[in-house]
Amino acid sequence: MSSTTLDRRADQRRRDFGRMLRRDFSMYRSLYALAIPGLAFFLIFHYGPMYGALIAFKNFSPRLGILGSPWAGFTHFTDFFGSYFFWRLVRNTIALNLLNLIWGFPAPIILALLLNEVRHKRFKQTIQTVSYLPHFISMVVICGMILEFTSSRGVVNDFLAALGFDRINLLSRPEYFRTVYVTTEIWQQIGWGSIIYLAALSGIDTQLYDAADIDGAGRFRKVISVTLPGIAPTIVVLLILRMGRMMSIGFEKIFLLYSPVIYETADVIQTFVYRKGLLESNYSFSTAVGLFNSVANLILITAANALSRRVNESSLW
Repeated sequence: MSSTTLDRRADQRRRDFGRMLRRDFSMYRSLYALAIPGLAFFLIFHYGPMYGALIAFKNFSPRLGILGSPWAGFTHFTDFFGSYFFWRLVRNTIALNLLNLIWGFPAPIILALLLNEVRHKRFKQTIQTVSYLPHFISMVVICGMILEFTSSRGVVNDFLAALGFDRINLLSRPEYFRTVYVTTEIWQQIGWGSIIYLAALSGIDTQLYDAADIDGAGRFRKVISVTLPGIAPTIVVLLILRMGRMMSIGFEKIFLLYSPVIYETADVIQTFVYRKGLLESNYSFSTAVGLFNSVANLILITAANALSRRVNESSLW
């Protein structure tokens, strides 16, 4: 086949694609208009700021600007990797995320499974309302409540004192911070997280349960053989997304709860970036740390997605 014929076919395909695109825009212009605010949001607040990542490789000076500041190469990265704080920050960030993954990830699944078995409608609605409520309370209020509850005169210490333990301020002891953080995180997110699983449960074919009844399966067997396989794709997708945040943790909550006394277990990458970037005005160094964190998360979510696709053919892409 001659090159002229190939070029002619390529031009024809381009024209066909252009006509199809124009027709699609004409037919669904209202849907495309609705997509504009979301697209603008990501372009302005997610892709636009990527330009600022250049200062991770420069000795940034606000007076000189991003382009005018001198290049520093990988100096800030090597300084961070070689510092005392590196292993402490990585250890604390991963430890909190692992504990959240082990204890916090199954909690909404278990709650959704339990609620799915409840037949009393009003009781079910009450439990849902009570479990959803902490998610909608301001983080400042939540942390104020946690500080009050865990103080030496708080309700937690009242309970421990009744069992014969000494009163201690739990958030002034490094060894208790992770327990307090993970426990309160479950309390905040268990109800809200169960909504997705309840929606997935509603999509399971009821005929599967009827077939299980005919086979003589009890409630527990139906949960194992029908319910969990039915929501497995949802669990896998949410697990992949959680793996993509293994190097990130809720900055606001930790910032409102921690203090220099418990930095040993409470200081994470995000709080370190805040102190270096905003309090010490070391913008280039803090940007390098933040960029390292983002790249690590990208590698983790890509690896988790590839592993999931290979094991059970469920993945994000």
